[in-house]
Amino acid sequence: MPRLEGHCWSCSCSSRMKAKDLSSASWVSSKVEEMMSIITSVMRHAYGSIHSIQSANLIRRGFVLFTVGVFLALVLNLLQIQRNVTLFPEEVIATLFSSAWWIPPSCGTAAAVVGLLYPCLDSHLGEPHKFKREWASVMRCIAVFVGINHASAKLDFANNVQLSLTLAALSLGLWWTFDRSRSGFGLGITTALLATLITQLLVYNGVYQYTSPDFLYVRSWLPCIFFSGGITVGNIGRQLAMGAAEKPHND
Repeated sequence: MPRLEGHCWSCSCSSRMKAKDLSSASWVSSKVEEMMSIITSVMRHAYGSIHSIQSANLIRRGFVLFTVGVFLALVLNLLQIQRNVTLFPEEVIATLFSSAWWIPPSCGTAAAVVGLLYPCLDSHLGEPHKFKREWASVMRCIAVFVGINHASAKLDFANNVQLSLTLAALSLGLWWTFDRSRSGFGLGITTALLATLITQLLVYNGVYQYTSPDFLYVRSWLPCIFFSGGITVGNIGRQLAMGAAEKPHND
C-alpha cells in the first residue's frame, strides 16, 4: 500500500512538472511572438521612412535636373536661332528667349530622365563613378558643353564635315576629361541616337527646320551636341545622387 501511494504521488508530481513546463513554453512562445511583432513593426516603419526619404531625394534631384535642362535649352537654343542655324515659324517666335514654348519643358524632362538614369546605371553595373566627383568639375563640364554648342553656331568651316569632326573630337574630349566610364559613354551614345531620331521626325513633320541640312533633315554635327549634353547632364545627376547619399551619413 505505501508503495502504491508513493507511485501515485510521483505520477502526480511528474504531471505537475509537465504542466509547468508546458505553461513555461507557451509563455516563452508568446513573448517571442510579441518580440517578433515589435521587430517587424519597427523594421516596417524604418523601411517606410527610408523609402519616403529616397522618394523625396529622387523628386528633388529630378526637379533640379529639370530646371537645369530648361535653362540650358533657353540659352543654347537662343544661340542657334541668332545664327540662323534653326528656323521656327514666325508665329512660334514670340515667347521667352525667342524659343518655341515646347522646347524648354521637353529638354528639361529629357535632362531629368538622363540625369537620373546615370547613377542608376552605375549602381546596376556595380561601377560607382568616383572620377572627379566634385561640383567644381561639374561646373567646368557645363562650361565646356556650352562652349561646344557655341562653337557649332559661331565657328565657320569650309564644310560641315570639318565642323562635325571638330565637334566630335571636342565631345569625346569632354567625355574623357569629365567621365571616362563605360556606362557614361554608352548612355551618351544612346542619348545622341534617340535625340537625333526625334529631331529628324520633328523636322520631317515641319515643326522647325535646319539651314543647310547635310544629314537627312538635320546637321551632321547634331549627334555630337546631344552626346556632350548627355555626358554633362549625367555628371550633374551623379553629383546630386552622391550628395543625397552622403547627407544621411553626415547627420
